[in-house]
Amino acid sequence: MEEKIIIITGANSGIGKAAALKFATEGYRVIMACRNLKISLAAQQEIIHLSDNKLVDLMELDVSSFASIHSFCATFKSKYPHLDILINNAAYLNHGEKEYKLSPENIELSFATNTFGPFLLSSLLKNHLEKSKDPRILNACTTNIKHFFDPKRRIEFDNLQGELKDTRTYNVYKMYGDSKMALLILTFKMAEEYKDAGIKVNALQINRVKLSKETIEKMHSKWKVLARIQNLINPAPSRMADNYFDICTSEAYKNVTGQLFNHKREIIKPATSEKGIAQIKNIFGISYYPKYANDPKNVEQVWKLCTKLTFITN
Repeated sequence: MEEKIIIITGANSGIGKAAALKFATEGYRVIMACRNLKISLAAQQEIIHLSDNKLVDLMELDVSSFASIHSFCATFKSKYPHLDILINNAAYLNHGEKEYKLSPENIELSFATNTFGPFLLSSLLKNHLEKSKDPRILNACTTNIKHFFDPKRRIEFDNLQGELKDTRTYNVYKMYGDSKMALLILTFKMAEEYKDAGIKVNALQINRVKLSKETIEKMHSKWKVLARIQNLINPAPSRMADNYFDICTSEAYKNVTGQLFNHKREIIKPATSEKGIAQIKNIFGISYYPKYANDPKNVEQVWKLCTKLTFITN
């Protein structure tokens, strides 16, 4: 039986680590693609021990760095014959950050990590995915995109390479939401572009999960208190990891592509109305996403930026 191979970015903590353990327990060869190998080594050994699966490999990858992505993909292709599943799980959200951070390629760090990095990684691994009998890509989205139900909310396309970093106030939470909306837009577009290759591309909207102590410590005092209270009722990362596994392996989703799933593995649809009571229902509900994600102008702008900045044409 052909070995099933999966890459999970940011697999050393949180949902990524829980997903690595889930796939390893199910017998997959898991590639933990992580930025800090020293820190990630302990997580790798823990997963091997708990899953009783030695086919858990650790490889260095900084998703915010195009050079690192190219190096990772070249090494992966030289070692493995194909790729079955790619989960773009790694994300940048440095709670409390007030300074504008740029990637090695001079791209705002949230977008470099959460949008352009996943695009480049997926593009470079496309030919290896095509060798699989059932190739799937899953992008980790967020409920933060609900801010785009506000008709005034826009992605800061004019400020993604430091153009206005000296004159515009930096908000890490807005940039995080903008970059994840761009990733959702990218998911829909990539699903179209990869359809003929048989590669399914979907996204999962991550809702609340228990936060690590390290993450909570980065927050401001009032948010620390709220986070600790929420942790009492928030589900463990393993619950979301189960969603990763089912969406990427279940026969029920074998032919599903270009969709956004909620935490119940239900397909979320574009909102038909975003005014008045409907807007409130959209914000607090789990059935609709902002129409902003389907606007052809936004799709074209995200896709052009991705291909321009990464020098990739699919």
